[in-house]
Amino acid sequence: MPISPPPPRSLASVLVANRGEIARRVFRTARSLGLSTVAVYSTADARMPFVDEADAAVQLPGNTPAETYLRPDLLVEAALRAGADAVHPGYGFLSENAAFAQAVIDAGLTWIGPAVDAISSMGSKIEAKKLMAAAGVPVLAELTPAEVSASDLPVLVKASAGGGGRGMRVVQQLADLPAEIEAASAEALSAFGDGTVFCERYLAAGHHVEVQIMADQHGTIWAVGERECSVQRRHQKVVEEAPSPLVERIPSIRPALYDAARKAAAAIGYVGAGTVEFLADDTGNFYFLEMNTRLQVEHPVTEETTGLDLVELQFAVAAGDRLPPEPPPTVGHAIEVRLYAEDPHSNWQPQTGTLHRFALDRGEGPGGERPGDVAQPGWLRVDSGVADGSEVSPYYDAMLAKVIASGSDRTTVARRLAATLEHAKLHGPGTNRQLLVWILRHPAFLAGETDTAFFDTHGVGQPVGEDVARVSALAAALAAASGAQLPVRVPTGWRNLASQGQRKSFRCGETVYEVKYRRTRDGWDVDDGVAVISLDPSKVVLEVGGVRRVFEVAVYDGLTCVDSSLGSVSLTPVERFTDPAEQVTAGSLVAPMPGTVVRVGVSVGDEVQEGQPLLWLEAMKMEHTIAAPTAGTVSELNVEAGQQVEVGAVLAVVGEEA
Repeated sequence: MPISPPPPRSLASVLVANRGEIARRVFRTARSLGLSTVAVYSTADARMPFVDEADAAVQLPGNTPAETYLRPDLLVEAALRAGADAVHPGYGFLSENAAFAQAVIDAGLTWIGPAVDAISSMGSKIEAKKLMAAAGVPVLAELTPAEVSASDLPVLVKASAGGGGRGMRVVQQLADLPAEIEAASAEALSAFGDGTVFCERYLAAGHHVEVQIMADQHGTIWAVGERECSVQRRHQKVVEEAPSPLVERIPSIRPALYDAARKAAAAIGYVGAGTVEFLADDTGNFYFLEMNTRLQVEHPVTEETTGLDLVELQFAVAAGDRLPPEPPPTVGHAIEVRLYAEDPHSNWQPQTGTLHRFALDRGEGPGGERPGDVAQPGWLRVDSGVADGSEVSPYYDAMLAKVIASGSDRTTVARRLAATLEHAKLHGPGTNRQLLVWILRHPAFLAGETDTAFFDTHGVGQPVGEDVARVSALAAALAAASGAQLPVRVPTGWRNLASQGQRKSFRCGETVYEVKYRRTRDGWDVDDGVAVISLDPSKVVLEVGGVRRVFEVAVYDGLTCVDSSLGSVSLTPVERFTDPAEQVTAGSLVAPMPGTVVRVGVSVGDEVQEGQPLLWLEAMKMEHTIAAPTAGTVSELNVEAGQQVEVGAVLAVVGEEA
């Protein structure tokens, strides 16, 4: 049975050195243990939900991670100022930084995490692989860049420090290796302060399988079930689940996986929560990838299938409590999806702005809280960092929430999770919601055929269909017409030429939809095949092709959101007349989001080809390539490396070839 410990006896207050959903997650358990909570927040995060939920909060002046959440001195100072006894690092930022852990301990505070030596041992992937090989854990052979030959291809260039997909490049051609090493090293240096990279053999269609570890100070090491996180984009996880479909298909490898994970933990004297990650092939051969010396983003799927509270156990082992000899068994299935503010159809470009509405049906239990000590079939959990009105900034990861469903069987869980996402109200920056629904309903996913090449094999689904966008635009226009403020006794949509209808245009993606409607004595005259049943400013009922459907319409500044059983559509009203001041020169490279210019690859006067990378912009923990829109000559270059830019800024101009 899992232990239910009291908080460490000397602790009364904990500071969470993190933000967003993981800060809220740790606060929830801390409160249940009777601990008061302290938040730290950047200027950009001042109005985010996690700040108000803490008992006390300390501002870290600045916006970027380097100015705020990556400053050990400011974090320790904040803990002391607020009277905290302990620091929980969450995940990301400084959670695997040995120097930060040591600074916390040196300040007389309790570090809710593994020992400093254990963090250091796993801090370098190069050294970690050597340690694991010596401990008898299967590893892929490391290659120095100079050793790579054509027979080794494809190879993966990886950053030795950090993780999360940063500083990783797949190299298919030997000639591309130097440039990719340079790019990976630059990204790793920017993200982790260490540009060291190495190479290893790349399994193009491998399975990312990981084992949750929990170890106490008395030598007990639990392997708390496995997870599979194979559906990834840019080497970052999108869907995670427990147990692993691969291991369920080949259950004979489970004991070996658990044994390898325990060996990895024992080799460095590990204490606390951690994850040992492996890459496996279709036959069940597996190899050590890395050990994360922290709580993982995807820890909820383990909690929902075991009944454990892993954060509670982190506090328990920090207090010196003993774990029972064996962990509880895995029961049922759980799937987690990461809801990102990004556009999968535009190279995963992050989206920013105000999240006007964030509403998901949270199912039988309260959102983000476990209803009991065991996983309950059919229950939904939402761990979010946002609420209605939250601002999605360019400074941090694009994840809005983790949505987790659990139940007795995988197919039912996937179906229920897809339906929940489909009916969510997400009004504001674009999200990957439609992609997640498509994945969860894809025959290959339902068959358990998931690997790291899932998107390469199956694509990323389709954006909103034209028919759905058009009828949604019609509903938006009718809703606006029904609420128009007009003089008394003048009917809505009145015109002095009765034969002429009203026209209104909306942009959805790159397409502009013009819809026509006219109010007559007998009602509303609209497109063929569509009949208006009823309407008001927030709801329009249409009969489309003989089927009645309800369209809910929400209007915000510059944005109209339409939700129906056909799907959710975000529309931008198109003004009839364009302000000349808003037009830009042909060939302009415009910043698609606020961010930092990390590299500039051209100079004024350079000849470039269409699609050639010219600049690299970093935003929301990802690096984005800005390419030439056409072949020609660089006639303007308005930025330099290190410069902050706002969305819509003209970065450079390429004049077309004569």
